[in-house]
Amino acid sequence: MCRFRLLPSPGQVAGLAEHCRHARFVWNLAVEQQQHWQPGRQAPGYREQCAQLTAARAEYDWLAAGSQTVQQQALRDFAQAMRNFFNGTHQRPTWRKADTHEGFRQVGFKLRHIKRLSRRYGQVWVPKVGWVRFRWTRTIPATVKSYRVNLDRSGRWHIAFAAIPDCVPRPGDGSVVGVDRGVAVSVALSSGELLTVPGLRAGEATRLRRLQLRLARARRGSNRRARTKLAIARLRARETDRRRNWVEKTTTDLARRFDTIRVEDLNVRAMTRSARGTRECPGTNVAQKRGLNREISRQGWGMLVTRLKHKAQGRLELVPAAYTSQRCSHCGHVAPENRKSQAVFQCLACGADPCNADLNAARNIAAGQAVTARGDLGTSRSVNREPRRCSPAA
Repeated sequence: MCRFRLLPSPGQVAGLAEHCRHARFVWNLAVEQQQHWQPGRQAPGYREQCAQLTAARAEYDWLAAGSQTVQQQALRDFAQAMRNFFNGTHQRPTWRKADTHEGFRQVGFKLRHIKRLSRRYGQVWVPKVGWVRFRWTRTIPATVKSYRVNLDRSGRWHIAFAAIPDCVPRPGDGSVVGVDRGVAVSVALSSGELLTVPGLRAGEATRLRRLQLRLARARRGSNRRARTKLAIARLRARETDRRRNWVEKTTTDLARRFDTIRVEDLNVRAMTRSARGTRECPGTNVAQKRGLNREISRQGWGMLVTRLKHKAQGRLELVPAAYTSQRCSHCGHVAPENRKSQAVFQCLACGADPCNADLNAARNIAAGQAVTARGDLGTSRSVNREPRRCSPAA
């Protein structure tokens, strides 16, 4: 995706917002129809929904005033989302909420629908809106066939042209690097580098806490609450932009410097799951787990691996994460006592000098060492043995 900052005029903002409302309305109607499905009764498909949309546009003038291509594309996107759900690659499509899921997609894009005004600015044609200016910060591939316009919570409009970028070229020297993801240290490389995701500064974090307290005291539906929510969203967007920029630069650097990149195979979704439990069986240490989940989300673990898969296609290897932080990268001894603290690792068996625990884990990941040959991971060894190859004469 080639993403740019969209700069609409006040009159064009109203047209773009109307497209977003129509796309969300059509999408939510499709979700409602799908939820009415019961065994023995088939939910309407894309063709039937398009016919229903045509009838609704003929009956309601406010819906007919919008773009038909935008509304039909919302139905087409929903049909694709349902196919992805039945194929097991994505979750079931859910409701789209106002001020949260604001956007629409436009297909049938041609090169004549875009013009360059200067070195930094261009304009794109949007149906029912006209020519809208945007910041031209990179080259747009000639293979673009569609784009998506969205509005984030901080009030910024963006346009993303659908294009598959080329992979980052490999160095070709056979180099291997291990990447250990953490909370105190965002990324530790087996080459000895410790990288940290930039977040909010101290003053920005203090202001965010004050705004959150003000939001808790504000009355729902008031202008003060709306202004406070917008200020919080702008701070959150600043933090997200810094994290995304760091991930892009870090993954590009790794893909250019190393032939093979090995990372831990972590289930981030399960690791950030809430510990509240249920009313019958409430969870424990819920507040501590909630704080850990927030810190994991701030480090961008999932985004880092996703971008590495895109940029280093075929060169990313997933290593089981079990006991990589308790295994000595020199002798292979595994014991919980090797981990002296969060940051210090010292092996009890070989007596190697203390080192950073994250660097030791990154070296184990680079070597692909996560489990022993016998299949056990702890300090106590099982009686299981690898099958020995016997000669036919024996």
